[in-house]
Amino acid sequence: MRDFLGVSFFICLLLLQSCSETTGEQEVGVNQLKNMSDFYDFRLKSLNGEEIDFSRYKGKKVLLVNVASECGYTPQYADLQKLHEEYGDKVAVLGFPANNFGSQEPGSNQQIADFCQKNYGVEFQMFSKISVKGADQHPLYEWLREQSGQEPSWNFSKFLIDENGEVIGFYPSGVNPMDDEIVEKVRK
Repeated sequence: MRDFLGVSFFICLLLLQSCSETTGEQEVGVNQLKNMSDFYDFRLKSLNGEEIDFSRYKGKKVLLVNVASECGYTPQYADLQKLHEEYGDKVAVLGFPANNFGSQEPGSNQQIADFCQKNYGVEFQMFSKISVKGADQHPLYEWLREQSGQEPSWNFSKFLIDENGEVIGFYPSGVNPMDDEIVEKVRK
């Protein structure tokens, strides 16, 4: 019995060390992201796990939207797709699933991808689920808040970035992606 307890204790110590090393690596990654000062420095995982380097968006406007599958604004997915189809040569639409408001995005990345494809035929770039507000706010959304003085107050809040990586607009949930105030800035 004593040997069993000794082995168990040793295994627990190894697991704790492994967890702290993993946590340390993750914290370093988050801290590195927090120090980013340029929009094009960010790299995030897509819904399918591919790393997307934001430098690919240089020279194009970018509309970032925190999305949710079970929200009253969820039908905006159709208009985000329409914006992507009609103005994709001028603007990249980026969707960021988040469960921050009303727990309206409870699904896994695969469930979110399936929902978006089945219900709205989404072809614009979707990312892995992140937190867009609060103590665990993703560094990208910290950067957006610092640059604009705004942050999402609900699902489907939108940030518009210009061709130089500067925030040029914030639009709350009630502003449709195809509203003139967004489309006019996209066309310019």
